Amino acid sequence: MGIWTIIPVKPLNRAKSRLAQVLSPEEREQLAELMLRHVLATVRNVPQIMGTLVISRDSRALAIAREFGARTVQESGAPELNNALMRATQVVTRWNSAAVLVLPADLPLVAPEDLTAMIELGPYNQTVVIATDQNEDGTNALFIRPPGVIDYAYGPGSFRRHIELAQEAGADVKQYQSPRLLLDIDLPADLEIYRELAKVGEIM
Repeated sequence: MGIWTIIPVKPLNRAKSRLAQVLSPEEREQLAELMLRHVLATVRNVPQIMGTLVISRDSRALAIAREFGARTVQESGAPELNNALMRATQVVTRWNSAAVLVLPADLPLVAPEDLTAMIELGPYNQTVVIATDQNEDGTNALFIRPPGVIDYAYGPGSFRRHIELAQEAGADVKQYQSPRLLLDIDLPADLEIYRELAKVGEIM
């Protein structure tokens, strides 16, 4: 039994709509693909992770995932993140997953040591490890051992809701903080922070 990472991916050609004032549709799609590839490459460099499952409605995103050796699930029906994650968790549970690490596809600075540290914080059953965003509102990484200890509650305010769900379930709740995991790119200001922290100047 090992650890599986679950990465939900929105259609790349519709990603990052809130960056429309600073990036063209082609640039937004390019950025979304760049971040997805970074997250997949990062996960692949964490020895404790047994496998990765990417769930998406986008056949191109699924093809990219397979380039990195990930398993894929084609999402169907009305898109709803929490339900999709529950289905993905049921799948990896059938593959003898002992724990799941849920990551969004837009963490441009995440490093293998971040994921390793989160896993090491949750070596025992009934443990939930959570990393929030720079506003302490969303959930930028969620490690659950064993799978299914809590339901998913992604959306505005998910950080606090996940903590509450874990406490209600009697799980040991731990928080992981890293400057690299605080940043996801949704708004133009996030893009500027990324450019500054990554020290790469103009990325588009």
